[in-house]
Amino acid sequence: MDEDPGTRVADDAGDITGRVKKVVESLGCSRREFARRIVMDPSKLSRSLSGTRRFTLAEIVRVADIGGVDVAWLLGSRGAPPARGREPAAVPDGGRPLQIVRETVRLIAEHGFHGVRVADIAAACGTSTAAVHYHFPGRDELLEAAVRWCMDEDTARRAAGLADAPDARAELLHLIALQTPRTGQQRRQWLVWLDLWAQAARSTAVGRLHEHYYRQWRTTVAEVVHRGVEQGVFRAVDPEFTALRLTALIDGLATQVLATAPDSTGPDSMHAALLAFVDSELSPVRTQPPRPSAPS
Repeated sequence: MDEDPGTRVADDAGDITGRVKKVVESLGCSRREFARRIVMDPSKLSRSLSGTRRFTLAEIVRVADIGGVDVAWLLGSRGAPPARGREPAAVPDGGRPLQIVRETVRLIAEHGFHGVRVADIAAACGTSTAAVHYHFPGRDELLEAAVRWCMDEDTARRAAGLADAPDARAELLHLIALQTPRTGQQRRQWLVWLDLWAQAARSTAVGRLHEHYYRQWRTTVAEVVHRGVEQGVFRAVDPEFTALRLTALIDGLATQVLATAPDSTGPDSMHAALLAFVDSELSPVRTQPPRPSAPS
């Protein structure tokens, strides 16, 4: 996933950066949301827009696709600028890059990353292999985009549930439910994570992505546990160590569930085991009321 410096687009005067900013403004969305739409690390987008990092050609292509503008215009050649409020080109839902990424996730879940060819992805999208390479030049970049999309979807679902939860215990139960692979979508995401782990063991670049995601995930769990201790719904525990133990338990149980048939009782057993962990390790210790003394 290390980018070839040769694919970077020269922009010493900041003209390309300015045009990308116009695209973001025309869509009326936040920069974080725009990064999600073009399947790009938000920090990379921020650095590119501030002029401390150059866009790659593939990123410019994805900006043009989502913004509904010509690549030539972004690069300073002919073409029309975006109109404010203009919707992305109505090709696939969300634009071609997101379609490619979603189909990649589905195919990885079904066949594994090394069992998926670019030709398979192109066929699933109803396009050519050249079009796939146009948006994502390499397999590693495509894997990173697929994993990042899963991360963004997972983060959005977490945030929605945490905002509605009445207390930290309900928040933690929400996180546990999201991580229990009951639905087809949950199972697909877990299968992608398994491929990520295998790649991370062999690739420093993928390993960094893996480390980033797990730091974010464990921090979320630790913060929920910390709030629970402050609210009195959890006993006094070390939030970071508890998050490490709980996430490791989730990983191990989910791996076992994925090795069973989708209609088995595996997810139910996993969910029950995780709730038992919460009850035994986090529930406040209830003191027994004093026994009445015997009458004299």
